[in-house]
Amino acid sequence: QVPLRESGGGLVQAGDSLTLSCSVADNIFRSYAVGWFREAPGKEREFVVGVAWTGVSTSASESVKGRVTITRVHETNMVHLQMNRLREVDTGIYYCAAAPDSAKLRHTPAYWGQGTQVTVSS
Repeated sequence: QVPLRESGGGLVQAGDSLTLSCSVADNIFRSYAVGWFREAPGKEREFVVGVAWTGVSTSASESVKGRVTITRVHETNMVHLQMNRLREVDTGIYYCAAAPDSAKLRHTPAYWGQGTQVTVSS
């Protein structure tokens, strides 16, 4: 089973909302923190937001704070990232990642998805 698989990326307009989804392998979903990173063109990959296996969310990065919501759905082993009021600077490849805890998630994820492209046009 693929550890992490993202879906839901695409082309949207500034101001729109978009939800990304991450399908998480069962053995990872049960006990790992899962989160999202993004990599904008020409920039380093940055942490966006995460959620512990308990369902407690981490703080979001300043660039998206107040505009994103992360949810963990136990029935489907899915983690969703809802992004609102999208801006052109939100354009990038969004990666799902997992780590044994939220602290490790920010810096040294154990698993990565392949990424999904989000493009926000003006």
